[in-house]
This record gives sequence, structure tokens and C-alpha cells, in this order.
Amino acid sequence: MGFLHYKVDENTMKSMIKIIGLSLILLFNNVALAAQQNVVLVTLDGVRWQEVFNGADNKLINNKEFVKQPAQLKSQFWHESPQQRQQLLMPFLTQTIAKQGVIIGDRAKGSTMSVSNPWYFSYPGYNEILTGEVDENINSNDKVFNPNKTILERLDAQPEFKNSTALFGSWDVFPYIVNTKRTNVYVNAGFMPVADDLFAEAALLNALQTEIPSPWHNVRLDSFTYRFAKAYMLAKKPRLLVISLGETDDFAHDGHYDHYLKSAKQSDAFIKDLWQTLQATEGYKNNTTLIVTTDHGRGSYANDWQHHSSKRALANSEQGKKAFPEGIIGSEHIWLAAIGPAIKNNGLIKTKNELKQAQVAATVLKALGQNPHIINPNMAPAINEILKWNSY
Repeated sequence: MGFLHYKVDENTMKSMIKIIGLSLILLFNNVALAAQQNVVLVTLDGVRWQEVFNGADNKLINNKEFVKQPAQLKSQFWHESPQQRQQLLMPFLTQTIAKQGVIIGDRAKGSTMSVSNPWYFSYPGYNEILTGEVDENINSNDKVFNPNKTILERLDAQPEFKNSTALFGSWDVFPYIVNTKRTNVYVNAGFMPVADDLFAEAALLNALQTEIPSPWHNVRLDSFTYRFAKAYMLAKKPRLLVISLGETDDFAHDGHYDHYLKSAKQSDAFIKDLWQTLQATEGYKNNTTLIVTTDHGRGSYANDWQHHSSKRALANSEQGKKAFPEGIIGSEHIWLAAIGPAIKNNGLIKTKNELKQAQVAATVLKALGQNPHIINPNMAPAINEILKWNSY
């Protein structure tokens, strides 16, 4: 019995290898998508892109108005190299997530992202992140129940996500942003305790939360938010968990650049611990995407870095208009980083068109294997540049 022999030319062989490679990639993505996907979305309130990509700001770290002990702070956070400063401040975000996943927002290198809402402060920003839409009527940080439905609420209405979405936040306005009057989504924010039987140290942490004074009446210390969220995650296994840390914004408003930097570094440590926990936990390992972003930026100089608001937002404030007639320029600029099975390993994303905050919600849904347009046809499109699968 003879065999047919034929010669395959080099170009055909390359094409065959390419087709096989693409087929394997598609097969891997389909297998990953078939597994139950989870997302943890972390927000760091008011952390500037300048620190994320360049570390401590020379204009601020030497300014005694904002730093009580510049020499001590510089020993922790200063280096002549921006890359070294970046690693001193947020090593996990910039050296692990950014290198194994993606990062967006380094405006000096052609990577841009900004809010879509016209206000540039927190409630409008979180509404935009969590709904995928801009509502110009959300124009204050007042405790008003949100008329818009977040993706937490929309998912909770589906049988497969029932009681499987949750939010933990340091700021006490989150029950209003998620609208706990209308939805059963689990929200723990401000100084709310957790159930004493949630985990072994719950009663102790609840007591400490009341005993250790926060510098602010409406924002608890981030350590409580993170510890509560982590314990809830391990006990209840939500498929979408939002963790919103808040200290950075409030320290910045208070003019404490030293505390702002230290809190940003601790936030990075929380994110590292979170990712390591996910990778060590059955049900989350290898099928959970982590997305980290912020609700707004801040000013760029010593006279405005404490603040964030648009010209339109300051129009009704005589003091604000006088001090900042053009608003806080640049406070609309934000950033995003992501890692996990749904995310490409592309590092810094150079953007052709500026990406928008409203795109975060659909990105979360696609990472969960959901079709954003079925869940809410009005939401902004996902950031498809960073996603491995684009089935929808």
C-alpha cells in the first residue's frame, strides 16, 4: 500500500500554523467563557493618574503646606526616576496588573481615559461607573436615592445572579447610589457593621470600627471596608463584588499629601492581597477578573490638587468661580487597570480615541460573559480593546 506524498510550501505551512494557533485561542476562550465567570471591581476614590504612572509629585512632596515631614516622606516615596517612584507607591498595580494585564490612563504616553459626566465628582462618577450611563441630573453628592439602575441591581434580577452581587464602600452615600430602597443588593458602606457570625473576627472588627475614630463623619477607614468585603467574599462567594475605598480622596481634600500617598500605597497592598486570595480560593481561582479604576481625577498643581469639579459644577459657587474660573482643569482625567481570564495581556493601551468612564459597566458585564445590550441597551459600549472575548 503506497502513501501519497506532496510538498507543502513555506507560505502554506505558515498559514496552517496561524489557523491552528487562532483555533486554539478561540477554543481556550470558549472554555474560559463556559466556566462561571466572576468580577471584582475596585475603585480608589480620587487617585490621580499622575501618581499612578509617575509616583509622588515633586511639586507636592516638598511642599510643607501639604507634608509635615518632607524628609521622612521622601525616604519612603521619592526617587529621581518616575518608574522607581511608581514602584515605591503602587508596586502591585503597576508591576503585576499592568504587566500581566492592561492599564489605561498615562496621558503622557498617549493613553487617555476620562469621565463622561459634566461634573467631575463622586456621585456622578459612581453612577456612571455602575450604570454605564450619564445622568446629568445626578449633580450633587447629596443622599438622594438613585433613579438609575446599577449593573448590580440589573444582574440581581436574573436568576443566575440572584443574591450574588454586593458592594462594600467606605463612603456612606453608596446605599443611595445603589438604591437599597428599591433593590435587595447587599450594600455595606459608611460605618455599617457586618453580621457577627459572618467570620471569626466580625464582632471584633465591628467593635473596633466604633472605637477607632475616623477623621471624617461620613467615611470610614478603608481597612474596615476591605476586611469586611474580603470576609463577605469568602463566605458568600458573590459573582460581582464592588469594593470602593475612600481615604485617598478625603486626605487630598484635607490637604494631607503625606496621608494621601500612604493611603494609596495601602490600597495597592489591599489589591495585592485580594488578587492572591482570589487565586487561592476555589470558585474564584482562574475564573475571576479584577478591574481597578477611580471615580474622578484632581487638579494638577499645588493650588488645585486638593479639588475636583468642572467649570459647570462651580458655576453656582461664587467662591469656586472666583478661585477657579475654568473649573479644576484635568479633574476629569481617570485611569483603569485590569487582570484576569477576560483581559488581554497587552500592558499599557495606547488609545486611538479617548476611552470613557461610562464604558466600565459594559466591560464588567462582558467579563462576566453577559451581553450588555440585553441587560441595558442604553449603556455605553465595553472597552473591547482590553477584552479577550467579544461574543457580544
